[in-house]
Amino acid sequence: MLGSTSTTVKNLPLKRRLCFLLKLVCFVSSVLTFCEFLIYYVVIFQCRWPDVKGGAHMSGKETSASVLKAMILADTHLLGEIKGHWLDKLRREWQMERSFQTALWLLQPDIVFILGDVFDEGKWSSPQAWADDVRRFRKMFKPSALTELVVIAGNHDIGFHYEMTTYKVNRFEKVFNFTSGKLITRKGINFVLVNSVAMEGDGCAVCSTSEAKLVALSHKLNCSQQKPNHSNKRCSDVEKLPASEPILLQHYPLYRKSDAECTGEDSAPPEEKNIPFKEKYDVLSQEASQKLLWWFQPRLILSGHTHSACEVLHAGKIPEISVPSFSWRNRNNPSFIMGSITPTDFSLQKCFLPFESRVFTIYCAAGALLVILVLAHVQLLTPPFYFAQRLISKHKAV
Repeated sequence: MLGSTSTTVKNLPLKRRLCFLLKLVCFVSSVLTFCEFLIYYVVIFQCRWPDVKGGAHMSGKETSASVLKAMILADTHLLGEIKGHWLDKLRREWQMERSFQTALWLLQPDIVFILGDVFDEGKWSSPQAWADDVRRFRKMFKPSALTELVVIAGNHDIGFHYEMTTYKVNRFEKVFNFTSGKLITRKGINFVLVNSVAMEGDGCAVCSTSEAKLVALSHKLNCSQQKPNHSNKRCSDVEKLPASEPILLQHYPLYRKSDAECTGEDSAPPEEKNIPFKEKYDVLSQEASQKLLWWFQPRLILSGHTHSACEVLHAGKIPEISVPSFSWRNRNNPSFIMGSITPTDFSLQKCFLPFESRVFTIYCAAGALLVILVLAHVQLLTPPFYFAQRLISKHKAV
């Protein structure tokens, strides 16, 4: 009987230690699960598709059928083998994969547009490195069966104009089925895909081909928008497209002097806003910008490249939205655009992803609490009550 009692006493500290260790494991697991998985659901769940004005005059069933739900993001910059550290790649790719897949599951868009710079090193990656980058991209940004994915070329995918080659362009086009001057029509809405890197205007082979396709597409769209009684001979043999004014999708923004007029919490930092933009590098040239506006008379332009948000009105009536980077490597508060679009109208809403600084704060607070719990358990951190009790006892003893 005494032996059994002695064994129980000896095992008691071990059981307490195991119980405490189990509690620590549960605490750490809970923090990791929240910060690396659940937080994306908590944040993106708060995003809602915007209402489009045209839907107010239609029944619920008609509105649901006629409104295209489009998710637009830009500048994912998947790191390559040259500049990408494995830990940086692991962290950033996990963040983007969880954000994208969570958004697909919660929001269920009809179509997703990625506005270029999918890769960070596509402009100089070897065939093997390119294949590895594409494999990782397809895993991270795998669309659901109900969602279409459309990807546009950026300067980091095929190189700046002086780095761009037919081989790099064809390599990108083969993977993503992208060509400049390609028209995508969904639910009567026309989207024009532009290779803005090829809008240099110097007559290079890729530039000439791209511009020729854009001019031909412009002619088709303009003919389709003419009323039947105003049709002319030039349009008699042209394939008719939906009469909806097009939406331009490209990587470079149209020409603007700087981001000085841009506002919002995800616009460029104050120290960068007044830095002048370089034509054909930061933005399209004035000439190329005027060509696109003249050819298509778009109702909306969506672009990326700057990594910051901006809204500009061209010719006083044509809005351009610069979409911020989707990667935490480029900003603390990534986001994407949610668009409810009809053939005659559109409405856009921004959806922010978790702020990395907040996630870091949660980890720091959890780490500090973990240290306090461990110190208290091993009695290196004396609770204030017992500390005061010891002082009183010593005083009485004296």
